[in-house]
Amino acid sequence: MTAATLPTELPELTQDDLSRYSRHLILPEVGVEGQRKLKAARVLCVGTGGLGSPLALYLAAAGVGTLGLVDFDVVDASNLQRQIIHSTADIGRKKLDSAEEKLKALNPALNVVKHDTLLSSANALDILKDYDVVADGTDNFPTRYLVNDACVLLGKPNAYGSIFRFEGQASVFGAKDGPCYRCLYPEPPPPGLVPSCAEGGVLGILPGLIGVIQATEAIKLILGVGKPLIGRLLLVDALKMRFRELRLRKNPECPVCGTHPTVTQLIDYQQFCGLESASDVPKAVKNGIPQLSVKDLKRRMDAGENLFILDVREPFEYQIANIGGKLIPQNEVPQRIGEIDRSQEIIVHCKAGGRSQRIAEFLKQSGYPNVTNLAGGILAWSDEVDPAVPKY
Repeated sequence: MTAATLPTELPELTQDDLSRYSRHLILPEVGVEGQRKLKAARVLCVGTGGLGSPLALYLAAAGVGTLGLVDFDVVDASNLQRQIIHSTADIGRKKLDSAEEKLKALNPALNVVKHDTLLSSANALDILKDYDVVADGTDNFPTRYLVNDACVLLGKPNAYGSIFRFEGQASVFGAKDGPCYRCLYPEPPPPGLVPSCAEGGVLGILPGLIGVIQATEAIKLILGVGKPLIGRLLLVDALKMRFRELRLRKNPECPVCGTHPTVTQLIDYQQFCGLESASDVPKAVKNGIPQLSVKDLKRRMDAGENLFILDVREPFEYQIANIGGKLIPQNEVPQRIGEIDRSQEIIVHCKAGGRSQRIAEFLKQSGYPNVTNLAGGILAWSDEVDPAVPKY
């Protein structure tokens, strides 16, 4: 059984602790010694969103002494369908402040350490080094690879989880003799191939299922009991309510955790995943496609310019919010390409700009001479042009 490395001197339990954690204390696998381990433990939750919400709440309730929280975002109404640590009254607040308030209300003895920053190659090692277990609740590939590599370099176990639509995954990476995230996914998918939850959606309950599994794994690692998900990938299908398990092997050729590692320091993970570096200034052209701001599109529409506005979202999205234009869902564009006027400048848009970029590149490759992507899509339009357009 692999256990997290904890201080040799464990704190004593107070009378309040004995009362609060009585249901733990009567479990032979936990007992007084185990509860003292939990009190001594320091767990870092990377993200306080869908996965981080149940993860942090259950770790706080279990008596983990110190919870570190990494986030730099603010609460949005669209978060509340799944991010249960936040409430309607928190809209517009920093997620860190909202999460700390709920966690301290649940367990006043909890020590909350807030890291109000974007986790990056420049700060990850300094932040992660002070924790016993890291729980990755992120929703993008660059940060997943960053957390994985930092955990391996520091020798910290990573209670990993990810979600998309109705399916989720969980495992423990970076443990001694166990595989890491790169052993499972040596290379990231091509940019734009896998939609984000913002584009593809997610069942609100799913991050609750996966986040609780992550919390369970973190607690087992702290206590040194049970069989953690080391060398195992748990797959969850919420629609069928089916759990499956895949065996994972440590890859001896892994560039991070293998026999002869080639990644011995953190790298530029935006570049590794084929994305613009976080330090880059946003470009007016991306992969040969001009990027148009929503404000510029509004100005050009108001001026009556001859534009062909192509909406490549799904019909149910169009019903929620639209800014005009012809609706052709992205998967139907190749079959309906004849409906798109070559003689006009084509402005392609979607919810956030990812799908529209891919379709714009397809049209350019198909011989359309004047194609532009609307940067930020409907979400940017709602933020910068017309707040009456619903965000979803």
